[in-house]
Amino acid sequence: MHRKLTITVDADVYDALHATVGRRRISRFLNDLARPLVVMQDLHAGYEAMAADQEREQEAAEWVEALIGDGSGPPPHA
Repeated sequence: MHRKLTITVDADVYDALHATVGRRRISRFLNDLARPLVVMQDLHAGYEAMAADQEREQEAAEWVEALIGDGSGPPPHA
């Protein structure tokens, strides 16, 4: 279901949107841009996809483990 929304943007933003995506495509462009930031089921699906990526998770775990050694020495002088 579609809902109509009136928004106000600066003239230069409108001109750039019009030139970049076209007059009849601005609504869809903004909808597609906002969706992953505000629709929780899409956000949750994105997190699940990231967690399922074993290579990415391994790299993240190695990065976190490497950070542990960074905090083991005395604090730097301010």
